[in-house]
Amino acid sequence: MTHGTYTAGEIAEYLRVHPYTVKRLARAGKIPGFKVGDQWRFDRAEIKEWRSNQGKTKSMKGVTC
Repeated sequence: MTHGTYTAGEIAEYLRVHPYTVKRLARAGKIPGFKVGDQWRFDRAEIKEWRSNQGKTKSMKGVTC
């Protein structure tokens, strides 16, 4: 992946999940994306940031300060 916007299929390949999973997460607002007509599009930089934050969120689960 370089820069720009990508389809659900391209993001699914990047994340190694099914395209339906990407669309379901986007509909639920759990992954950053936007619709162009009836198709989902995803900004590479936003997905990369979202992905890096997922690991931090999981590792901090249950931690109290």
